Amino acid sequence: MTAFAALAITPELIREHGLTPEEYAKVRQLLGGREPTITELGIFSVMWSEHCSYKSSRVHLKRLPTRSKRVIQGPGENAGIIDIGDGWACAFKIESHNHPSFIEPFQGSATGVGGILRDIFTMGARPVAVMDSLRFGPITARVGAGLRPARPGQRPGPTQTEIHKNHSILEGVVSGVASYGNCFGVPNLGGETKFEPCYSGNPLVNAFALGLVRRDQIFYAKASGEGNPVIYVGAKTGRDGIHGATMASEEFSDASEAKRPNVQVGDPFLEKLLLEACLEAMQTGAIVGIQDMGAAGLTCSTCEMGARGRVGLEIEMDLVPQRESGMSPYEIMLSESQERMLLVAQKGREDEVFRIFEKWGLDAVEIGRVTGDNKMRVLEHGQVVAEIPNEALTDDAPVYKRPLARWEPPVPREMPEGIRLGGNADLTPDLTRLLASPNVCGKRWIWQQYDHMVQTNTVEAPGAGDAGVIRIKNSGGGPQRGLAMALDGNGRWCYLDPKLGAMHAVAEAARNLACAGATPVGATNCLNFGNPEKPHIMWQFSQVIDGITKACEELEVPITGGNVSFYNETLGEGIYPTPVIGIVGVLEDVHKALRPDFREPGRAIILLRASEPGDGTDAESEFGSSEYAKEILGTLWGYPPELQLEREAALQKALVDLAQAGIVESAHDCSEGGIAVALAECTFAKGTGIAVNLASHGLLAEFALFGEDASRVVISCDPGNVSRIQQAAGKHGLTAEVIGETTAQLFEIKLDGRVAVSAAVAELRDAYEGALEKSLRTEPEAVITN
Repeated sequence: MTAFAALAITPELIREHGLTPEEYAKVRQLLGGREPTITELGIFSVMWSEHCSYKSSRVHLKRLPTRSKRVIQGPGENAGIIDIGDGWACAFKIESHNHPSFIEPFQGSATGVGGILRDIFTMGARPVAVMDSLRFGPITARVGAGLRPARPGQRPGPTQTEIHKNHSILEGVVSGVASYGNCFGVPNLGGETKFEPCYSGNPLVNAFALGLVRRDQIFYAKASGEGNPVIYVGAKTGRDGIHGATMASEEFSDASEAKRPNVQVGDPFLEKLLLEACLEAMQTGAIVGIQDMGAAGLTCSTCEMGARGRVGLEIEMDLVPQRESGMSPYEIMLSESQERMLLVAQKGREDEVFRIFEKWGLDAVEIGRVTGDNKMRVLEHGQVVAEIPNEALTDDAPVYKRPLARWEPPVPREMPEGIRLGGNADLTPDLTRLLASPNVCGKRWIWQQYDHMVQTNTVEAPGAGDAGVIRIKNSGGGPQRGLAMALDGNGRWCYLDPKLGAMHAVAEAARNLACAGATPVGATNCLNFGNPEKPHIMWQFSQVIDGITKACEELEVPITGGNVSFYNETLGEGIYPTPVIGIVGVLEDVHKALRPDFREPGRAIILLRASEPGDGTDAESEFGSSEYAKEILGTLWGYPPELQLEREAALQKALVDLAQAGIVESAHDCSEGGIAVALAECTFAKGTGIAVNLASHGLLAEFALFGEDASRVVISCDPGNVSRIQQAAGKHGLTAEVIGETTAQLFEIKLDGRVAVSAAVAELRDAYEGALEKSLRTEPEAVITN
């Protein structure tokens, strides 16, 4: 190839590009024995990064179930696609933007939203909803944040500086998510936000998007047709985001905050124009293939489109629209400037494409052509500066089967001797504290910043249900159909038992959909872990894959794609293993969607459960993983609750049947904080009180009220429908126990006939709704003093 004046390739330069000596030797082999140019070195660096190549996770991801009668597109494309009937399909995916969101919270989270939206409309789908799963370090200095290591298993508390930093990251991330989604015009249906000490230096920002497309109008990121033009559209290329993918494939150090240039800068208004222009261009029939320029920018879109179509792409750097002068081929190819797409159009129809993008005020420039040699060729001033076989960057990228080492968390498996329970007859103060704790409290301060009504399809908005629900307009004759989406993940449970914790994540996300009356049909996962070069981290990852696989198979929910985020470590300390599961469900009649809130006094309250309570030993062991143990006792022990997947599947099917029959008025699953918290959350929307009498089954009061046994749902109904519900539950092998009724404004729970909790609903609601904003507006010293 033509000589290219470049830096000498030194061992230090190779190391700076994240390549090992063995990987560099393989680069040379794939190039026929020659040294790469600096541009080629940069291209290999990003395409072989963990973020792009999945080199540590690929061998494990193959175990996931990815097929069903509904799956149109599984893993391997920009988004997975599920057939939802009536000629419609749903494209959805979740991705992380963790590292950028730590370095620059606003732009990091904003461009995370922008990137996942492009993944959706690249498939020809119009984005109709987003959700986000967020993890931050402690925002208070309460015991639950680990104020002091008073007991085994308890972490040291956060410093004032850490708390202030976590406040800043939280506010920046939420503002970024809100800004991009609101300006683009897509409703945010909520998600989840959780706080643990391990996320202080490694916040997690996982964005989940969903779009609708006619089944016969799906597009793929695949180039074809030798001689067809390659067209660059959207924003101009700058120097922002260079080596962003490489940065996301390494641990953080003290110097990480100096990497702000690696964080992309987004423009949601331009992305909205890009969406409309791309969808209009697709309708002309002139587009052969389309790919967004996400991680690794122009490099990734060029080689992946060529590899999928088994053709080559040749592009000329001089033709790429640039917003900065003097950019080298290296910088242009590795830039991750936002709001850009690469198209392959039919030869002779270029002007149709150009006219559409000109109408929307966007650049559209022919920068190259499709070739028949299956190589990515990059030219500058007509001279070749990079020429690499596509397979060298995709199929031939390194794949590692890294060593696994079983690992036990450094916490006791049995309840520590110093823990004293069962001494308080009145547990109202404990419930109030739990309702105000960061993981349980209302997230109104967050979701009120999001526009959740834009597009006018929203049926259940953030804070209104266990899942977000939208209607499908023009979905054919008969009842109006809908889609539901939910996110779930519990890093603390995966820390204690990675496989069981992952099973719970799948089960709860699917259960949340069933509580809305929707049938789960497809899943996507975002797998957030520490350094994969550590054997115990890879063991955790492998266990999580096994857990997701087992749960998805039993619940008949295939994985259609997702994202792996490794190297979530700072100064050698990693996060909890945190798989986040996003699941999509279908409602045959959106008007039958269920909400969690009790409507009015005089309704029967039923506990629908799939398994019987365990004995005292099991309850004690499982209680250590609960929010009560974390927030009230300030410690951690034991295991996550037992989960019987076959029984869980029966529970979810029963819920959908009950919703379709129209005999249930509300449904809410028991999760963080146990049944006491679940009952309280059901009362807040309408201010309806309850009079409930629970049986302790011989357990301590704290276990009975705040234990987090799986597969339990609180439902309410007209008292006249109780027998029908119990009959339906019995057919599925479930227990449907009437535990009380709704009343006026008093919240009262008796345990074995004795009052254990009694408070005005308004008092509990104030604690729940105001806690998050109060924490963000209170100085840490004041919290410690109190």
